[in-house]
Amino acid sequence: MKKFTITAVVLILVLTGCSSNAESDTAPVDIATTTATVHGLTTETTREFLGIRFAEPPVGDLRWAPTQPLPTSDADVDATAPGSQCPQAAGLPGVTSSSDEDCLFLNVTTPLKRSVEPLPVMVWWHGGGFTTGSGSAYDAQRMASEGNVIVVTANYRLGMLGYFGLPNLTGSGNFGLADQIESLRWVNDNAVAFGGDPSNITVFGQSAGGMSTCALLTSPVAEGLVDKAAIMSGSCALDFPADAVFPGVPPQRPFVPLAINESVGSDVAQQLGCAGADAVECLRALPVDALVGKGENFGFDVAFGTDLLPEDPRTVVQSGGALPIPVISGGTAAEQRSFVGGAVLAEKASITADTYPKLLADAFGSDAARVADLYPLQNYPSAALAWAAATTDAGWSCPTYRNNRALGKNAPVYSYEFADTSTVDVNGVGSSGVPQDAAHASDMPYLFDLGGENLLKTPAQQDLARRMIEYFTSFAHTGTPSADGGPQWPRTTDTSIPVLRFVSDNISVIDADAEHHCDFWNSLAR
Repeated sequence: MKKFTITAVVLILVLTGCSSNAESDTAPVDIATTTATVHGLTTETTREFLGIRFAEPPVGDLRWAPTQPLPTSDADVDATAPGSQCPQAAGLPGVTSSSDEDCLFLNVTTPLKRSVEPLPVMVWWHGGGFTTGSGSAYDAQRMASEGNVIVVTANYRLGMLGYFGLPNLTGSGNFGLADQIESLRWVNDNAVAFGGDPSNITVFGQSAGGMSTCALLTSPVAEGLVDKAAIMSGSCALDFPADAVFPGVPPQRPFVPLAINESVGSDVAQQLGCAGADAVECLRALPVDALVGKGENFGFDVAFGTDLLPEDPRTVVQSGGALPIPVISGGTAAEQRSFVGGAVLAEKASITADTYPKLLADAFGSDAARVADLYPLQNYPSAALAWAAATTDAGWSCPTYRNNRALGKNAPVYSYEFADTSTVDVNGVGSSGVPQDAAHASDMPYLFDLGGENLLKTPAQQDLARRMIEYFTSFAHTGTPSADGGPQWPRTTDTSIPVLRFVSDNISVIDADAEHHCDFWNSLAR
């Protein structure tokens, strides 16, 4: 059970009895938290508190150390600009390089007006393949104001700095996850200060953030920190066949045994000239830019067999051991189009009618002919789209729905699929000739303004965005997603998986198992 701390009680008194804004409809922008008094700003619809430090900077001896909480402090801190994003290389649209390891910051967005009742708090963990991204890239003003919720977006260590491991290194493979969990602890401690309810916290994330959210449900530290979860394109069961992430890349899963993580770490350390008993000290002496370049080795390297993740998250979910809290879980209808488009751009004509049979053979072995029968080239405008359809169903959709059924044995689960067309090319690969409709991450502009810009251009898109925000934030309020005038969202069970499909002007319940050939893929599941 969550308990109010003495600090929380004091903060309630400050807000209700001692605030100079007590008679105003606008909530205060000067907030006393456990770690600092932060001074935020107001917009037309929200309050924003940006760049709040939630943990000790992971620098020096804290590079590759478990996340350290901040001491209690009443220092005055400006909270009107985001903090640095964690070190990463430039790549996707909107992703700029960074080398500042002092990056454990979060951002709090609340409705502008004071609320009589404590508000639900939604904590967002961003995507980016565990190697890129930041919390500040996701402007949550629409969600906070339309949904009457508090939204917190957090940074976490990425790439080699976040998921590196070596034998006998405490925290190996989980540094980024530890940061995410510390952000959640900070929110629990400080929700009251911003008008939030510490007994009603929803964690939600997409892609790497979704995988982290699902993993959290299997962690022994999760109980008492989170009350609901929304997993977007990030199931614990994701299982990418060979060549799916990129041609030539072997099969991938988000989570690996600690021994594998540490083996990868040892190899990378040797490449950087650091080996033996002093390897960690040697690596800590290297400039951060030398480490960022090795980040691609740790894109799907979250370790289990650790204190935070004692077992494989997929196994924990399948066995019924996940935290039994309400969950929304789903993804986009054509996840793989973004990856396939990127592969086509990088390797011209690498996915063609001639190479399609070999791709299937590499990915599915003796079952390749059966896959070709289900996804024949003549049914698609191009080999790239056929390959995208097969690998979406095999790696994303069907594993997600299997995971949802397992979660639904012990808690309310609501499955969805985003399938809107003419979406924004958020991954910047549309020039590949692979249409990006409902590709991976194409749902993000419907919930957030990315980089501070509303990317939705049509009234139909704007209306769908309002409905999606209403479903997700009503879930944060009550545990049951709903929208005025929208269809009822039925629950997933261990035997039934109705899926709410989000499409402009036609939100409806579908049989996604049938559309994604999940009977076939489930028969092949490892």
